Amino acid sequence: MACSKFFSGDLPELLNEVIQYFHYDYKTLHSCILVNRLWCRLAIPLLWEDPFSIKSPKNYRFIEIYLSNFSNDDKTKLNEYVIHNDVFPSNTLFNYPKFIQHLDTYKVCNTIGKWITSISITSGQHSNYSMRNINLSVSQMLNFTNLIFKSFFLIFIKNEVNLHSFGITIDSYKETECFDTTFELILQNTNFFYNIKNFTLDLIEITDNITKFLEFLCSNCNSISSFHFLLPIKNNSHPIIEKILSQMIKLQENLKKITFGYDYSTPLSLLLSLKNPNCSNTLNTIIFYSIDFRNINILSELFNHLNVLESIHI
Repeated sequence: MACSKFFSGDLPELLNEVIQYFHYDYKTLHSCILVNRLWCRLAIPLLWEDPFSIKSPKNYRFIEIYLSNFSNDDKTKLNEYVIHNDVFPSNTLFNYPKFIQHLDTYKVCNTIGKWITSISITSGQHSNYSMRNINLSVSQMLNFTNLIFKSFFLIFIKNEVNLHSFGITIDSYKETECFDTTFELILQNTNFFYNIKNFTLDLIEITDNITKFLEFLCSNCNSISSFHFLLPIKNNSHPIIEKILSQMIKLQENLKKITFGYDYSTPLSLLLSLKNPNCSNTLNTIIFYSIDFRNINILSELFNHLNVLESIHI
């Protein structure tokens, strides 16, 4: 097959298949972009589909490339906090925001915070930016982070990005503020989420905006194949959330993997939601994380109902 493609002149297609094997080998992908234009064009989207998750090699130049795509209004707001030094060229060969495929609110918020710290320490020596004031108050730092966070989502939406994976991970007030800042923008752009395949919900508390977002997602997305949620032990919103999550599970047309994480007994309503025609013929993996099984007595019945179930992890 590979030889036939080679001799028929399908070298770009064949080369693309080869480069896909280096999907998460960032060192090799960085080498690929130096070979020639074709290799570069094929490797760049893989390097930029999930930049917030790259741990090594770690630098924050991608943050500054995203900043160069800000609207004039957002750049004006940005200049209240930073000085643009023009150490590196701001013009780019690719429309990098277009390539984003995976977003997690915690990773985005956390990376922005680390970038702010880095330009505060280095004073712009290895960056296009330096802080106007390195002694920002807590509220000023939060406002600065929220500005960048929301502006990132604006440029992703402007570029008509179609996300593959989205996660809401909140373990502090800062992440809650970031999400709330962007919440209304998210609700106005259904296409941004309608085709996601992986969805993660990992919370320390359930807010009204989280509930509204889940209702929004339930009404606008039926393509999730991997669903992971870890919810707080005690919250008055649990019955509402459980109802929404149950409905979401039932509506997914190709749900293959689900993770239940509750830090206590998983509600029967969520387990029973798996007994629907879609899940019966698609769900192959169930993961239970920190679950108390003492009051759950329907597992055998449930597992027998799932026709393609392959593995259960506890």
